[in-house]
Amino acid sequence: MQQRKTNVMAVTVAIYVATFMSAIEGTIVSTALPTIVGDLHGVSLMNWVFSIYLLTNAMMTPIYGKLTDLVGRKPVMQAGLIIFIIGSMMSGLSNSMPVLIFWRAIQGIGAGALMPVSMTIIADIYSFERRAKVLGFNSSAWGIASVLAPLIGGLIVDKLSWHWIFFINVPVGLITLFLFQFYLREPKRHNNVKIDYLGSFWLMLFLLCLMLSFQLLGNATISWVAVGTAWIISALSLWLFIRRESRTDEPVISMDLFKNHTFIIQNAVAALVSGFLMAVEVYIPTWTQGILGVPASLAGFAVTPSSLMWIVGSFVTGRLLAKWAPRRILYLSLAFILVTSICLAWLPVNTAFPWFFLITAIGGVGFGITITATTVTSQHLVPAENVGVATSFNTLSRTIGQTLMISIFGIALNVGMNQGIQHHAGTNMAMMNKLINPQTATQLPSHLLPTLHRILYTGLHWVYLIGLGLVILAFIVNSLDRGPQKTAAQHAADLNQNQD
Repeated sequence: MQQRKTNVMAVTVAIYVATFMSAIEGTIVSTALPTIVGDLHGVSLMNWVFSIYLLTNAMMTPIYGKLTDLVGRKPVMQAGLIIFIIGSMMSGLSNSMPVLIFWRAIQGIGAGALMPVSMTIIADIYSFERRAKVLGFNSSAWGIASVLAPLIGGLIVDKLSWHWIFFINVPVGLITLFLFQFYLREPKRHNNVKIDYLGSFWLMLFLLCLMLSFQLLGNATISWVAVGTAWIISALSLWLFIRRESRTDEPVISMDLFKNHTFIIQNAVAALVSGFLMAVEVYIPTWTQGILGVPASLAGFAVTPSSLMWIVGSFVTGRLLAKWAPRRILYLSLAFILVTSICLAWLPVNTAFPWFFLITAIGGVGFGITITATTVTSQHLVPAENVGVATSFNTLSRTIGQTLMISIFGIALNVGMNQGIQHHAGTNMAMMNKLINPQTATQLPSHLLPTLHRILYTGLHWVYLIGLGLVILAFIVNSLDRGPQKTAAQHAADLNQNQD
């Protein structure tokens, strides 16, 4: 009996929905967090509702990547969806902050499968020529989620209750699970599955402590003892992981991946660019709300052009990958991002809102090309049996870059504002917190507003100077790719020829 073929359109829809769920769940909770804290009475734990999801998500990403190569894409995606659905349901039923945090951790464990496995499935079902376009379209879910999350979150909290922030994932997740079950076909894998449990443990411990240290760095008061302890444990875990992987027959992440210079460069640039992306998506809304007084419901639209042009950049990437070497493609994409970073670093404090549309649109082209090109290139630089691992490593690199830079940007903003406060009598951090929210900004003395705007601008200026440094560093890293300047397709052809 002939096996039915994959319904590419249905699976693509399922992938997009899964990616959107993962993306929006990371941010929509922040909209409902004040209501959740008021209901469950846990203000001291509120940051962990958001942080634990990101921690467990990142921790599981490389594990899922390896499992997709061992047992197949479909069962791993289904397992991730089931865990995500259970975590969502139980999060909505939580009656205390510790219980909610626990189930958010479970939800993050499930979400860790959605992004990397989705991109791996795209690599399976689409040809090289179409893959970049589909990856770009799928990646746009993150930008759209960042814009819609505040709107959807506010609507759900106002019309229903905060519980439905989580409950809404259940029917959507079940529909996605149905689509994968009935429309994704892949050959059965008959190889004996050997899972390196010890290596997986050391890797998860390393990532958990590393990401935890980044979260701790972002706190208002930094406990250097806790940060130092996390760094020591993460360094020891990394050493034990590398030692284990170099000796086992079935490593979680093959050390052979890092023998390919281009693979390392591609993922390093992806991490740096993803770090700068946080400066755009997080701090432009802060600028438009705190300095321009734009309502929160509209502030997010300042970065909407980035999401739209991201898709355009991804479509262009397909043609570039067929003709240009990876290093040359990244030089082009980084040039777009450099323009955005320079503009943001030296914009005057009274810049009008529409200018942000143009600035983020230019950056969006660069982001779309960079993220899509590094993903596709990473997939083409490894043997077919390691595509899942390579894709998950690319996702992990971007996650680490984003999480680290969120912390560093937060420190830079606070340092910049504190310096401004020290030079202006009668101002304090409580005023700055009110300024960022247009609803509470009206409570501030009108004669202090220009001063407070200047203080916030100083903090944001430091953020974007660091962001500019990141982009310049990405240029330098990309220039270090001294390997054969072949297209991604040529790299894949050479790899297949060597295997034959």
